[in-house]
Amino acid sequence: MTTQQLEARLVTLEEEMVEVKPLLMTKEETPQMPWWDKIAGSFADDPDFDEAGRLGRELRRSAQDNWLDRVD
Repeated sequence: MTTQQLEARLVTLEEEMVEVKPLLMTKEETPQMPWWDKIAGSFADDPDFDEAGRLGRELRRSAQDNWLDRVD
């Protein structure tokens, strides 16, 4: 590659960076909301979600009871 070709490529890269750099700066400066804040409350008053929670508690209790039975 000749010096002229390298200089042409460098000019092209510099021109592209002029366009890209402001986009990167804007993105970094914009605070992003954490994913858990985006979904918080989305299951409020949902009977299926409440039932899933109840079943999970029941499963954990039965697993704990089974474990305690084996220890005794």
